[in-house]
Amino acid sequence: MNPEARTCQSCKSQFTIESEDFDFYKKIDTPAPTFCPECRFKRRLIWRNEHQLYRRKDDRTGEMIFSGFAPTAPVTIWDKEYWISDAWDAATYGRDYDFSRSFFDQFKELMHAVPWPSRSVIRITNSDYCDQAGDLKNCYLCFNIDSSEECTYVVRAMGNKNCLDLTQTTKNELCYEGVGLSHSYKTLFSDDCENCADVWFSKNCSGCTNCFGCANLRGKSYCFLNEQLSKEEYAGRVKALKLDTWTGLMAAKKLAHEHIAQFPVKYFHGVRAVESSGDYMNDVKNVHYSFFVEDVQDAKFCQHVYMGAKDCYDYTVWGNHSSLMYEVLTSAENAYNLRFSFDCWPSCRNLEYCISCRSSSDCFGCVGLNKKQYCIFNKQYSKEEYTALREKIINQMKEMPYRNAKGHEYRYGEFFPSEFSPFGYNETMMQDTFPLTKEQALVAGYAWYDGEAREFQTTTKAADIPDSITAAADDILQQVIECASCKKAYRIVANELAFLKNAGVALPRECPNCRLAARFARINIPVFNHRACACRETGHFHGGTPCPNEFETAYTSKQPETVYCEPCYQANVN
Repeated sequence: MNPEARTCQSCKSQFTIESEDFDFYKKIDTPAPTFCPECRFKRRLIWRNEHQLYRRKDDRTGEMIFSGFAPTAPVTIWDKEYWISDAWDAATYGRDYDFSRSFFDQFKELMHAVPWPSRSVIRITNSDYCDQAGDLKNCYLCFNIDSSEECTYVVRAMGNKNCLDLTQTTKNELCYEGVGLSHSYKTLFSDDCENCADVWFSKNCSGCTNCFGCANLRGKSYCFLNEQLSKEEYAGRVKALKLDTWTGLMAAKKLAHEHIAQFPVKYFHGVRAVESSGDYMNDVKNVHYSFFVEDVQDAKFCQHVYMGAKDCYDYTVWGNHSSLMYEVLTSAENAYNLRFSFDCWPSCRNLEYCISCRSSSDCFGCVGLNKKQYCIFNKQYSKEEYTALREKIINQMKEMPYRNAKGHEYRYGEFFPSEFSPFGYNETMMQDTFPLTKEQALVAGYAWYDGEAREFQTTTKAADIPDSITAAADDILQQVIECASCKKAYRIVANELAFLKNAGVALPRECPNCRLAARFARINIPVFNHRACACRETGHFHGGTPCPNEFETAYTSKQPETVYCEPCYQANVN
């Protein structure tokens, strides 16, 4: 089919459905969307609480448990260990489909009736304070993380060891306060660095060791603010900074950031992105308008997807050798042909409009099923009955759409309505990616979670804790510290203190949530802008003419960075 311009139901902006998009929708036998890519992305994000953990009652036993769902969430929550056991069967909640009512009205009732697991974790050891995680060992308050050990306050990561306060990182060890690090060792207060070791306050460096405050370096050692020094000179400069003290650390941060701001950035983050467009892309091929993707091919409008995913559209979080995923959130591990579904794993196939189903296939509109096939609204059917009823329901969804308070129509082919989410706006990845105030969120029609009125009596202020890590005794672990930013209480935990002492870094003055928010602020918002290369120098390959290259980038014109195309950027790295 030819490209077609449409108007988004939600934001009313124009968007184009390209010929290859129609080919994909035809392959999976699904209507083309009526919401634009950005609104579809936001609609999925409102269903995912990534890093909030609560104490609440188990709705089955009344015992206190840890959960990713707030005590006021409008769904039934059971402890994860019991939920995954064979002691119960979600098929007992099965019900007939009522063709006099819309699909989504009925599905909302089912999702409120069937219990949900308290957390989404698998194969974790001594990591009870983690969620959205798999294959962890000895981790604390880590979220959206896989295959890691001995980590604390790490979010959106894979394959990390002995790391603290990282976001969006892969296969690092002994790293601290970083964003976009990969395959690095003892890299601290740095962003977008690859294969680095003993690097401080640097950005966009690769293969570097023993560097401070550097930008755009390749394979360098003993550089200070991009100046090449001898080993002895470098050691003296770094020692003079007194990074073990808070005052020294803040002065060093200011020095480094002012220097790095002078250097251009590439229009996207990533390496080995073949015939692809997006941001934060590594080892991808034919991937477009996607963010935080690694080892992915033939995909479009995907976010936070990795580990061999392919042939997917509008897929958010996970991957792991999954394919033919469309309008899916947090579903993976060898999944195939999932549509409009959330939290379905592992090895699920041919699911539509399903939530929290495990190892199931050929199900439509189901919640909480385990190892089931040919079910609709949790009720078992024969293959022939299932096929006929599914088709009849799809036709009814097209003819009798659900309409929300804003007048948006939800027919077959759209993800779950945002207002069905059990989370408040501020609990979800929406707040991390598109932050709003409570008033703004409520005006936009979203829910908001005010939290429990729990006030902890602080015993000291952040400004009063020891300036140097060498002066921090073990009794700091008993202190309840008032955060310098939000004024809420936080503690220094034992593994955090040990890490900072070993690294020679001063204690933080902000709570983990404020530190995480600061890291999120350093990440581009996943919305594309058309821009021209900012290179206007005459010494590059263009000769005396301005660079002609234009591109789609997540850097906005309001951001301070000077944004270059790939050739111009490479001409500026050393």
